[in-house]
Amino acid sequence: MISFTNTIHIDRSAAEVFAYLSDLEHTPEWNWAITKTSKITPGPIAVGTRYQQNRSVPRHATEFLEIAGLDPNRLIEIEGTLAELAARLSYRLEATDKGTEVINRVELEPAGALRLIAPVLGSRIKGSVADNLSELKARLEAVADWRSA
Repeated sequence: MISFTNTIHIDRSAAEVFAYLSDLEHTPEWNWAITKTSKITPGPIAVGTRYQQNRSVPRHATEFLEIAGLDPNRLIEIEGTLAELAARLSYRLEATDKGTEVINRVELEPAGALRLIAPVLGSRIKGSVADNLSELKARLEAVADWRSA
């Protein structure tokens, strides 16, 4: 298994960060490997909400994700497949005096030959995820209200 954690501080309230992150359709705005994410279940975002997304890196693929846990303004858990790896992601939000600390935990289960290179693969993926979180921070901090941007 590949597992790692990245943490970043965002100068926005936990409510704002939660609203943005919990709607996975925003993912292509800050994750360079994703070209499109679409909600495929009706109704408001809740545990069980499913998404389909298109990935361009490391290769073109269609993936399916599901909200597995949701605690408003505190936690988002996602399960599915990312780049052909079974995945579980969490975003824990901790309000601070100056914004929100986002703790992103990633667990990936490589299969077959990928298990042999899991340590190297994990290090590269962690770096890419850190870059994406930096883009998330920049996006949320760049505009007064991301909902109107």
